[in-house]
Amino acid sequence: MEFLTTNELSILRWIHILAMVYWLGGEWGVFQTSYNVTNRELSLEERRRHMETAYRIDILARTGIVLLLPLGLHMGKLYGFVPSLDGSGIWWMWLFFAIWLAMTWTAFIKRETDIGVKVTKIEEMLRYPLIAILFIVTFMALEGNGPITSGEGNHWYPAKIGLYAFALCIGLFLRVVMRRWTVRFRKLAEGPDAAEENALEREIGQARIAAYIYWITIAGVCFLGAVKPF
Repeated sequence: MEFLTTNELSILRWIHILAMVYWLGGEWGVFQTSYNVTNRELSLEERRRHMETAYRIDILARTGIVLLLPLGLHMGKLYGFVPSLDGSGIWWMWLFFAIWLAMTWTAFIKRETDIGVKVTKIEEMLRYPLIAILFIVTFMALEGNGPITSGEGNHWYPAKIGLYAFALCIGLFLRVVMRRWTVRFRKLAEGPDAAEENALEREIGQARIAAYIYWITIAGVCFLGAVKPF
């Protein structure tokens, strides 16, 4: 226990790096797998297997993106940027994100069921107020107000939160696309459907464009955390 207390910041930084790696690497894996999901030359069963692979890769990316925020806030508390998390605040914060992570994994485990689709939709809805709060907190901190303590030389911290919030926006769109995979493949299992095929290809095409912006954003988050340029 003494080791954990003494090296708390270093351990959190290590887990933070791992979460970032799984986030970035997982998104690349889903991106590549999506080509076979929409390949009409493959059998429907083969395409469903690739979809299953994409989901199994994506859960690591989803876990990483959920963990990054509480890890970043916890480290921010240790740096003195988030004084509101002193005392019991840190435990309430982790409880909230533990529930969020549990919902993420429930949606993954039950992904082929109506319950899984419903939990996924609820998890998506929770992101809207969270994204709004993160953007508000970012702008307040850059102006010297709000729960985040920031000043000259430390603006990188709220800027990183804002960039993370933007990444959540992109991730939300990608989550919606993947959720629709399950629904569309159910319909395709009933027989050939050109409208569903076209919709699937259109949505994944849009998701691939979003993925490029996603990677640039993730790289920006990494840059701010590593370089702390302002």
